[in-house]
Amino acid sequence: MRKSRPFPLALIPALLCLIALLVACGGGQSSSSSSTQIAPPDKQVLRIPIGATDFGTLDPALVQLAVDANTVQAIWTGLVEWDHNIQLRDQLAQSHEISADGLTYTFHLRPNLKFSDGTPLTSQDVIYSIDRTLQPATKSQVAYYLNLIKDYDKITSGKIPTLIGDSLLAPDPNTVVIKISKPAAYFLQALTYPCSYVVEKKLIDKYGSKWTDHLTEGGGAGPFKVQSYDHTKGIVLVPNPNYYGPKPKIQKLEYLISGDQDTTFRAYQSHQFDYTGVIGVPPAQIDSVRNSPEFHEYVNFRIRYITMNYLVKPFDNIHIRQAFALAIDKELLQKTVFRNAVEATNHIVPKGMPGYNPNLVGPAGVSSLSGDKAKAKQLLQQGLKEEGMTSLPTITFNYYTDVQAIVQASQAIAQMWENVLGANVKLVGTTYEKLITLENATVNNPNGLQVWISGWLADYPDPQDFLSVFFDKGSGYNQMNYGQNHSTDAAKQQQVQKLLEEADVNLNQTERMQQYNQAEQQIVDDVGWIPIYQNKIQLMQSTKLHGIVYNGLSIIPPDDWANIYFTV
Repeated sequence: MRKSRPFPLALIPALLCLIALLVACGGGQSSSSSSTQIAPPDKQVLRIPIGATDFGTLDPALVQLAVDANTVQAIWTGLVEWDHNIQLRDQLAQSHEISADGLTYTFHLRPNLKFSDGTPLTSQDVIYSIDRTLQPATKSQVAYYLNLIKDYDKITSGKIPTLIGDSLLAPDPNTVVIKISKPAAYFLQALTYPCSYVVEKKLIDKYGSKWTDHLTEGGGAGPFKVQSYDHTKGIVLVPNPNYYGPKPKIQKLEYLISGDQDTTFRAYQSHQFDYTGVIGVPPAQIDSVRNSPEFHEYVNFRIRYITMNYLVKPFDNIHIRQAFALAIDKELLQKTVFRNAVEATNHIVPKGMPGYNPNLVGPAGVSSLSGDKAKAKQLLQQGLKEEGMTSLPTITFNYYTDVQAIVQASQAIAQMWENVLGANVKLVGTTYEKLITLENATVNNPNGLQVWISGWLADYPDPQDFLSVFFDKGSGYNQMNYGQNHSTDAAKQQQVQKLLEEADVNLNQTERMQQYNQAEQQIVDDVGWIPIYQNKIQLMQSTKLHGIVYNGLSIIPPDDWANIYFTV
């Protein structure tokens, strides 16, 4: 989301080998053009929509949004990466070893690495990039992915100025040594997150926080480099002549601002885009295009959920949280709002991932995806009595407006709360980028968001990426303030956090998954999230476009660009 000998990355737990088989498209190429003649270079132009707004950021140390990460992964790379079968592979690294005690990772870089401007890329650049993410001045909300690195807590709190020379070492230009604080089964997986990607120090020194506005000068070592970037239009990439891997066939890769999902779909139909990607197809349009050779569908590891701030009344009360969860009819949302384009769920860990628990039940022991209106009313009255309240205060529910189906779902959920619980719900719509900013500001904040809808796409296929990343003590994503509140059941939540921490470092995979199952069940009962559905991706793709392999992480690995091309 481990012995002093070379560690073959393919030997990730065998269960991961099944993941690709769960993808609806079978992991195969996603085009059906009858032509096999490759188009000339001037026709190898791929236009991909990014939605209604500019990128949230293109700084790998700061990336949180999936659409930003997709673009970042074309420009930068890290020591290790996922391939399209969701197997972990060395990337900038040529090989690596793990010490017998599991605490020291040694990476040997490929020879003659260069940034896109031709500047040599060495081990010093690798450790600089990781250290930069952890520096308090960088203000990274995703530094938590690197929390296993020894003395992480000291650098992120400002107690020491750097980890270079401490737990980040570069004994020679081609060798990187990373020391971690405790053995952990997922450390290599965590290194695949963009916050570990290698960036060019001289560009950051020159331009400071505005360095990503100057990427035409260099900055990355991925398969593409930046030709132009306009905050009102999008970014244009071209092949990086200094890329160490197989060269892309696409000669121009354009990530373009496209409007909301409906607008983007219409633009695709008018041939302004070649591929809708993660923007997808509006649910209302799916039936009309399902039989088209341009239509594709697959399951990915994204959960859409609602959560509540445990520091804001009345959601410091478990019975009131359970009441709000059980008042929602998820199956009705699936059928009406989403036109069966999603799969209703009670799970935090997605189906198809290691650690998925088929026996999990919803809050208060309710298994039904339709909720339980009678029990919701009973739990509400119990919670109000415990709080010395006779009625609910106004509930402020934040949602994002970039996708019409999310707007409609949020309105429907608010109506369910009003109908079942008598709640007065104030709906507040913002862009997704703005909502992410508000979510980040809700950690340890009793004046932050009260209730909101959001989503999470796996960074790596491990329960840690859904459970510990969101619910452990000190996580930057613990926006619901699980275990860090003054409610009567805070101590119980803290026991769950200890269980998560034990699972994180347990090298016995069977025991580890059982621990995550136990923790997830308790978090679901505590209503850490109200999971609403697991995503299916429905997308449109030109029949002339070949070579994109769909997978549960919705990624295009760097070396795959050598196999992506247009035919005539």
